[in-house]
Amino acid sequence: MCVDSPLPHLDRPFDYLVPDTAAGTALPGTRVRVRFAGQLVDGFVLERTAETTHEGRLHFLDRAVSAEPVLTPQVARLAREIADRYAGTLSDVLRLAVPPRHARAEAAPAATAPDLGEPAAVPADGWARYTAGAALLRALAAGRVPRAVWTALPGEDWPARLAEAAATALAAGRGALIVVADARDLDRLDAALLRILGGPGRHVALSAALGPAERYKRFLAASRGTARIVIGTRAAAFAPVAGLGLVAIWDDGDDLHSEPRAPYPHARQVLLARAEQEGCAAIVGGFGRTAEAQQLVETGWAIEVGAARDELRRRMPRVLTVGEHERSRDPQAAAARLPSVAWRAARDALAAGAPVLIQVPRRGYLPAVACADCYTPARCSHCSGPLSLPAADGVPSCRWCGRPAAGHACPECGGRRLRAAVIGARRTAEELARAFPDTVVRTSGRDGILDAVPREPTLVVSTPGAEPLADGGYGAVLLLDTWAFLTRADLRGTEEALRRWFAAASLARPAAPVVVVADGGLAAVQALLRFDPAWLAARELADRRELGFPPAVRIAALTGAPAAVAELLSLAELPAGAEVLGPVPAAEGQERMLVRTARSAGKALALSLRAAAGARSVRKAADPVRIQIDPLDLL
Repeated sequence: MCVDSPLPHLDRPFDYLVPDTAAGTALPGTRVRVRFAGQLVDGFVLERTAETTHEGRLHFLDRAVSAEPVLTPQVARLAREIADRYAGTLSDVLRLAVPPRHARAEAAPAATAPDLGEPAAVPADGWARYTAGAALLRALAAGRVPRAVWTALPGEDWPARLAEAAATALAAGRGALIVVADARDLDRLDAALLRILGGPGRHVALSAALGPAERYKRFLAASRGTARIVIGTRAAAFAPVAGLGLVAIWDDGDDLHSEPRAPYPHARQVLLARAEQEGCAAIVGGFGRTAEAQQLVETGWAIEVGAARDELRRRMPRVLTVGEHERSRDPQAAAARLPSVAWRAARDALAAGAPVLIQVPRRGYLPAVACADCYTPARCSHCSGPLSLPAADGVPSCRWCGRPAAGHACPECGGRRLRAAVIGARRTAEELARAFPDTVVRTSGRDGILDAVPREPTLVVSTPGAEPLADGGYGAVLLLDTWAFLTRADLRGTEEALRRWFAAASLARPAAPVVVVADGGLAAVQALLRFDPAWLAARELADRRELGFPPAVRIAALTGAPAAVAELLSLAELPAGAEVLGPVPAAEGQERMLVRTARSAGKALALSLRAAAGARSVRKAADPVRIQIDPLDLL
């Protein structure tokens, strides 16, 4: 059995005797309680055998918590693989994979699959617009295992396409598992499946937003085989699906797919591992493309599914940049937040009765301010965090500690006046309301996300990821403050900028103007102009391969107190050719070291670091070290 212990040196199965009273309930996959290191702890039964290889004395398990087998052999094997890849423990991964037990939900009578009759024929027109799209559906219908990286067309109803793929797998007698980034995408996918499958009962939606009882109830529907299609956010990647035939992930570049708890697995990697272990089909889809997805294509693991250029030209918007031509006509255009070309695009769209989308990178009013005299960034006198202004007549406060800074004085020049360093969504809405006084201005962001806007002249100011759908599409899309994405000191900065821009631009009507306030010579802007995310993904992958960054290599980031990190490295038997980089400062009193190795040695690197962490736990080392494999915040 697997004992629920976070200590890495205890990451192995332990044998227990099963008393006669639990012989019929302590079956593989069930929860039990055992005495371990003097305490009663939880665990999962992995296997029942008649003999043991342990030479010492065995203890009896304390009791069987439930006779419900919630850990299938497939998920147990997957959890072991993910733990080994990410230098984690099996118990840590199982904590992510299996939701907490809810006795009332478990005791309720098992739901039976509703008699919905035969599902309607799955339409193939949507996938037929893509090269190899129709072939992908045919392969799923035949029970084969196609693997594809899908680049969706602008304006594509992607929930319907994924629902069609899942329904095709179901019609072939196999299950499907689809993972999306957030609750909004999950609701859209849920509605598409209800429409295509003819009603509820054939699928379940899993997310952390559900209450514990409802979440566990839906989990049981999947584990008992009542629901053969499971959709959900990142934790659903581990969901038990009977006869799994298809795994899919939408927008794999979204950082919400990365688990913030140890061992920090990425949902894309979990699904790819499932595809390998269970021999099923896989789809990695999005409007953009990550370097990781591009690598799947270049290595031959997946085929490329995209539209022909003629079809793309019919569907794509018209992308405009603030380049040399615009600067010659309007010398102020390069410095203006809303250059004349953007203003004209918005005016014309509103006059035609269409809504206009304005994407700004930052929320709030003025998320960063600076001295009005010398332009020195304004920082908190207590924690050195950046000061922000919540409203035009508000008092500046620290974004880190929340302390007000009404009497702030610039440490460089003594000035007390502040100016905007970064402009947020609410301030942008104010400016647009003055520029278009007869037009309704709405905002969508953390304070309130709009699901959809009607087909009427409206200005919609949105932060990335909160863009509402527009009935009939937007008449124009404006991408402002693009420097905030392009100047990020981040390995994935360019890729992330393009992903955000594609997500917004894909909401525009065909041939509608999309104005990006950036130099047209930049690689990300060039990819947007062509509407060709594969081109930039191939370029990014080539650059990372040359420089030695993921996904071309494996990198482990070790963060902790300097002495603790040094001790861990001294105990680790790193694979041959491993390169240690750093240290670089991290949080206060901590540092970060990087260990780089070839992709083929990635698992050996993770196992060596976990073994070293286990040796430190045996020594009862006080200072922990966080181990992350290929973290998103690498730089």
